[in-house]
Amino acid sequence: MTLHPFTAVAKVNIFLKVTGTRGAYHEIISRFMRINTLYDTLIFEPKTNTTPFEIHGNFTCKLEENTIYKAYSALMQQRPSTYLQDFFTAHRIVVDKRIPACAGLGGGSSDAATFLLMCNEILQLNLCKEELYTIGLGVGSDVPFFISEYASANVSGIGDIVVPYEETPLHLEIVTPDIEISTPRVYETYRNHFFHPITTMEAEQWAQRSSKETLEHCTISEANDLFLPACQAYPSLKIEAKSSYFFSGSGSSFFKVADHG
Repeated sequence: MTLHPFTAVAKVNIFLKVTGTRGAYHEIISRFMRINTLYDTLIFEPKTNTTPFEIHGNFTCKLEENTIYKAYSALMQQRPSTYLQDFFTAHRIVVDKRIPACAGLGGGSSDAATFLLMCNEILQLNLCKEELYTIGLGVGSDVPFFISEYASANVSGIGDIVVPYEETPLHLEIVTPDIEISTPRVYETYRNHFFHPITTMEAEQWAQRSSKETLEHCTISEANDLFLPACQAYPSLKIEAKSSYFFSGSGSSFFKVADHG
């Protein structure tokens, strides 16, 4: 069996608007765009020890908190398999991390999605995209987008609805300050102090507008409902917000269309 590395790319949220709530979760409409120039790499490598599941990489969290391990657990719950168990007793996952953590770029979600795609291809699990979406959504709301492999998509609901958006990819410049953001904390701040969901008609208007048009005509706070809550929860973000930059996800990364020449 030939094992080759897979790339787990980053994403930005061109816009992110809250449309309502579903229990403890927030429903959104957001334009996700892949950033193919920023990625982690994952590979399965043979090992000689008998540790049931092993990940090598620059991670600070415990194994049980790692999104790749969560994806493995969700996969085993959905598709119990001694073949899968035996494979990961004989192989470790090695991750070369380049996407900053807690930065609104989807690194953990992309790693989890890529892991599921690797298992599906290399171990010939024959899972369709919809089955992978269901497994991935149990790991994180951004995972289905990365499983879709779309270059650009409108993501809605709690991340469970992913619709491709045909447009020319933008060349984006990304800046990530050294601020680790807690997404639950930002959403809690939004719900407590900024809660103002948009209407269904407004959501449709956002979904139809191209990413280029959005970035040309919107301010940072108009494009992302989480920017002001994030600044309230993490005041140092205000210092990092530069003119012409936009805010990705719940932060802390900022991005803009790259200058040419």
